[in-house]
Amino acid sequence: MTKNLNMLLAVFPLFVLMAAAASSIFFWKAGMLVPLFAGITATAIVGLIIGFKWKDLEGFMAGGVSKALPAVFILFIIGTIVGTWIVSGVIPALIYYGLGIIDPRIFLPTVVLTTGIVAITLGSSFTSIATIGLAFMAIGQSMGFSPAVIAGGIISGAYFGDKLSPLSDTTNVAPAMVESDLFSHVRHMLWDTIPAFFITLVIFFFIGFGHSRDLAAAEGIQTIMTGLQDTFVIHPLLLLMPVFTIFLMLKRYPAVPSLVIVSLLGGVIALTVQGNSLSEVINVMTSGYQADTGNATIDSLLSRGGITSMLNTIGLVIIATALGGILEGTGIFKRIISAMLTKARSTGSLILSTLVSSLVIGFASGAQFLAIILPARAFLNVYKERGLDTKNLSRSVEAAGTVGINLVPWSVPAIFAADVLGVSPFAFIPYIFFAYLVLIINVLYGYTGISIAKKDYGIAKYEPITNESENPMDKLGS
Repeated sequence: MTKNLNMLLAVFPLFVLMAAAASSIFFWKAGMLVPLFAGITATAIVGLIIGFKWKDLEGFMAGGVSKALPAVFILFIIGTIVGTWIVSGVIPALIYYGLGIIDPRIFLPTVVLTTGIVAITLGSSFTSIATIGLAFMAIGQSMGFSPAVIAGGIISGAYFGDKLSPLSDTTNVAPAMVESDLFSHVRHMLWDTIPAFFITLVIFFFIGFGHSRDLAAAEGIQTIMTGLQDTFVIHPLLLLMPVFTIFLMLKRYPAVPSLVIVSLLGGVIALTVQGNSLSEVINVMTSGYQADTGNATIDSLLSRGGITSMLNTIGLVIIATALGGILEGTGIFKRIISAMLTKARSTGSLILSTLVSSLVIGFASGAQFLAIILPARAFLNVYKERGLDTKNLSRSVEAAGTVGINLVPWSVPAIFAADVLGVSPFAFIPYIFFAYLVLIINVLYGYTGISIAKKDYGIAKYEPITNESENPMDKLGS
């Protein structure tokens, strides 16, 4: 029999996590693994205090980790794709031809638009970032752009596409959690996604408009292109590889087999076109590619990939989902969201509470799915009782859980992007304009009523709970 969980105990693990994260970031310089362990320890202590057995707590953590296994397998495969796409010459070809045709003045909006289109067709922000995004990093740095700005543009575009793609797992999960349908959800998201994306394009256009190909930059670009030609066989047919990848996703084949095929084809191209040995390809798939083009910028960008390059991100996924599982199992998330529900009296405050709840969960766990699923479950009945179509809820949790979570430096998406692109989350987060804009637009819609869909579910009107001893989640159902 467990005791009632008071608010002080509920926020204790989050306080420990924040304190440990701040110390690690500003003093220890040790990453987020130890702070997440500290959060798990604090949560376990709270769980024991309120009456859970250690066996229960282990079960909560195991349950959380089990939900991450599909993502872990995908991350392993993406590691091999990055390696084989480099050694096969696919990413070098993208860089080579990109340097030849992209005007520096429109480079940044081109990055946002292209990564967005790729992510929509692939249904995966991770794959878009790890393939075309990596190529844009090399192109942009050779043109003299800040790596942080380029990364901000890549992530903005990738999550625009991920948010709207019917193939995206998060885009499918959100409406399923609120008893809505996929295409109603996607259409409703156009209200916040399109304005945010258009403004993002404009911002990046003005940031990059002053850039031009001066003589020094032109010579540097030519040096890079020569280095790529000397190291790889560069041919336009290599660009068919991204086209084939998009074709597989458009045919809606399962993600894991499709990605395995893409990875293996990259290896086949490395064997047949680039002349690598099977041993070299296997080593690249395992440990990544080590570039030696003679250009330090290109070498640093192309020396990556392989299964081992994903181990840091995978470790973070496992620990973060273990933390999320124990926070959910002990009722800590439920208690915090309950407190927010009692304050959400107007439609605007309800939308704001939904966004904040999703961000709090993202902050505490670093996991996209938890940041979408838990608020969706908790707020579902409230939206119905207020006569609000639940697609308003799915749009809000997507805004914060899919996109906004990139603003959390230790979240899985932010760490993944940092590992692939080689830029610190603290450097690129200020430039993920799309994430900020999506959140702001949803708050504005909530308070102005613009695009807020109504629906009569025939449920008694929600009454805020005034007795603090009552658990709002018990009344609303989870």
